[in-house]
Amino acid sequence: VFSLSGRARRGSLRRYGAGEPLPEVLAGPDAATELAADACHTVLNGITGSIGLAPTLAALKAGRMLALANKESLIVGGPLVREVARHGQIVPVDSEHSALYQALLGGARGEVRKLLVTASGGPFRGRTREELTDVTPEQALAHPTWAMGPVVTINSATLVNKGLEVIEAHLLYDVPFDRIEVVVHPQSYVHSMVEFTDGSTLAQASPPDMRMPIALALGWPDRVPDAAPAFAWSAAATWEFFPLDEKAFPSVPLACHVGALGGTAPAVFNAANEECVDGFLTGKLPFLGIMDTVSQVVAEHGTDDPGTRLTVADVLEAETWARARARELAGLPADQHDK
Repeated sequence: VFSLSGRARRGSLRRYGAGEPLPEVLAGPDAATELAADACHTVLNGITGSIGLAPTLAALKAGRMLALANKESLIVGGPLVREVARHGQIVPVDSEHSALYQALLGGARGEVRKLLVTASGGPFRGRTREELTDVTPEQALAHPTWAMGPVVTINSATLVNKGLEVIEAHLLYDVPFDRIEVVVHPQSYVHSMVEFTDGSTLAQASPPDMRMPIALALGWPDRVPDAAPAFAWSAAATWEFFPLDEKAFPSVPLACHVGALGGTAPAVFNAANEECVDGFLTGKLPFLGIMDTVSQVVAEHGTDDPGTRLTVADVLEAETWARARARELAGLPADQHDK
C-alpha cells in the first residue's frame, strides 16, 4: 500500500544529513492496514491477493480516495467494500476497469446496454480444450503482451483473471452479469468498451502501458500530461476481435456463477485457484486440472445462507477451507504453506 500525502505524519520523520527526511517504518500483520488509514489524499492498494481487503476497508473508512489495483479485495469482500465506499471514492487501476470508468462518462447509467471487457486471450488463444492437455508452466508463463508476476500470468493463460475482472466490473459499476461480455482482442489496444442503448459503443484505447491507468487513478479527476506514449496514428495497424471460447476457457462462466452466488463464493473461487496455480507451477497439477479442481471446490462449497451478513471473518474462514480442499483434491501437500 502506498499513500500520497501532502504533509508528513506528526512525529513520523526525523532529519538527518543534509535535511533529508527519514520515514517511519511500519511492520507486522497490521502495518499495511495502519498505513492505509493514515492522513493522505489517495491510497494506492497494489497488494496481491485477498490480504489487501483490510487495507482497502481501512482506506475507505478513513475517507481516502482509493486507487484500487488489488482486485481481490473487492472480489472476496464485495459487500463489505460497497457498504463503506462513497460514490466516486474508488478509482480502478486495472486497465480494463480504467477503460470502463472513462467510457461510462459518455452517457447516463440508464443508457448503458452492455460492458465489453477485452482479453488478450493469453498465450493459448485459439487452442481447443484438447490442445491444452500438455501445456507446461514455461509455455503458460510466456504471455504475448504483458510482463506480470507468475500467478497473474497463469491467471491470464487460464483466463481466470478475466473472470475476476468480470466480477469486479459488476461490483464497481452495478451492471448485471448477463450484460457483461468478454471479447478477445489480441493486440490489447482497446482496453474495454461500453455499449449504449442507441447502438453506439465507446472504447478506450491506448498502447499496452500500465503507466496511463496508474497515472489516471493517482491524478483523478485530472489527467497527468504525457503519462504514457500515445498511438502513432500515421502508421498502419490492424485491430482484431474474437468471441471467447468458453469450452476451452470455462473460468469466465464459472466466475460469473460465483459472482452471482455472492457471499463467500468468490473468495472460495479465488483461494482455490491460487492453490491450484501453485500446484501447476510446481509441476504437480496439469494445466486443465486448475479449473477442474476449482470447479469442484466451488460446487462442494455451495451457497451461503442468504440471510447471513458477510464479515471479514467469514471470508477468511471460507478461504482457509477452500485452500485446504483444493490441495486435497489436487493431491498437493497439505502443509506446503499457510496463506
